[in-house]
Amino acid sequence: MPGANSITLILGGARSGKSRLAQKLAATHSSVVFIATASPADEEMRRKIARHKAERPSGWLTIEEQISLDRVFRDHAPHFRVVLVDCLTLYAANLLSTTNNDWEAVLPPVQSFCNALREAKCSVVFVSNEVGSGIVPEYPSGRAFRDLLGAINQQVAAIADNVVLMVAGLPLVLKGRLEA
Repeated sequence: MPGANSITLILGGARSGKSRLAQKLAATHSSVVFIATASPADEEMRRKIARHKAERPSGWLTIEEQISLDRVFRDHAPHFRVVLVDCLTLYAANLLSTTNNDWEAVLPPVQSFCNALREAKCSVVFVSNEVGSGIVPEYPSGRAFRDLLGAINQQVAAIADNVVLMVAGLPLVLKGRLEA
């Protein structure tokens, strides 16, 4: 893992290897808490969650939290060497669902989460999708999601020591360094 008490953001498209790299980085430590932001809303998501669970080391603590990442960081980060959050993409979608797609309304909780992140006394690895490279979404809800996730990714990247873009399973270091 790059540096003690470092923050690493891993971005990329769907199936680009983000989660695999995040787990590889976190697995270099024995004291890991995995923050899962997914909700098992349908069968496809239940299968994806099951696959991700099977790929994680059994000794990791898993906490399922869709909204209150700030609270989870304050409650659990002091007790672990590494916090792995998979993923900010679903966190953004979950936040939007609480505000009728008003992405600016969820910026205060995002700021609270970023403040808790700055206070974390452990290493943190984030997984997030890069969704701003595609076409402009047709519907207002899609545009709100793209804008919110872009804002979250930018805020976390500004705080992060390391930012990595995954493309076809290959890491491209955008900021800092990667030792995996």
